[in-house]
Amino acid sequence: MKIARIGAIGQEKPAIVEGDEAIFVDSIISDWNRATLTDGAIATVAKADLSKLPRVSTAGLRFGAPISQPTKLICVGLNYLAHIKEAGFDTPAEPVIFMKAPDSLTGPNDDVVIPPNSQATDYEVELAIIIGKRALYLDSPTDSAEHILGYSISQDVSERHWQMERAGQWVKGKSFPTFNPLGPVIVTGDSINAHNLRLWCSVNGEMKQDSNTDDLLYGIDHIVWYISQFMELFPGDVINTGTPFGVGMGFKPPVYLKDGDLLKTGIEGIGEITNHVKAYSKGSM
Repeated sequence: MKIARIGAIGQEKPAIVEGDEAIFVDSIISDWNRATLTDGAIATVAKADLSKLPRVSTAGLRFGAPISQPTKLICVGLNYLAHIKEAGFDTPAEPVIFMKAPDSLTGPNDDVVIPPNSQATDYEVELAIIIGKRALYLDSPTDSAEHILGYSISQDVSERHWQMERAGQWVKGKSFPTFNPLGPVIVTGDSINAHNLRLWCSVNGEMKQDSNTDDLLYGIDHIVWYISQFMELFPGDVINTGTPFGVGMGFKPPVYLKDGDLLKTGIEGIGEITNHVKAYSKGSM
């Protein structure tokens, strides 16, 4: 199953995507969010007679982030070996975990806005895990799969000056508005092998990142189990699993995003998202 939220900003409706068509399910559930997922929204929609619901072409429709207002947006840093090398860090002995403001989430094809005075805004393709069932103190990584709703494309935009050169946590370079396009859909875990997926990112048609999730240092099941040891995960929570080699920071000299750039981010089996990069202007947000 592919789930989505479609509509203008603030007016998104929950939907199921089949091929190039969307089936709106707002007559069955109010939205895709923590409350409805906890109450069994997936099972409710799965047993519904979708043939009786509105079905429209997705052409020209705006997709919103496929989860509404997640309570947590958790990130795993330095989780591909080649990226660790390009970033100049030692291989972490355990997953590097940090938080990103959930308000940084935006629609998969919405604009990415460079913050005022930023000269180091960077791109990061990432596979996103979407939690489907509460998870706390899981006994083993083998328990993780039953707590995962599915997977989506995440563009973990980062402002490297605020992330690396200012005092404190990485969260400061990660949480600007529009800094996490997500979507276009969540592909449920029963219909995709997330442990072996190609993922890529291009800027203005030039491929920058091209890797596979089988190169993760800490795999998907390990990540969910590990995070559950110190944080309760709830339905709708999003986990960005890390980015592979090829980020702008890794070039000599670095090559960062600029006003007018076209950013494309894709993951095999999920799709591709497109973001126009724009400089912030007062009153535009």
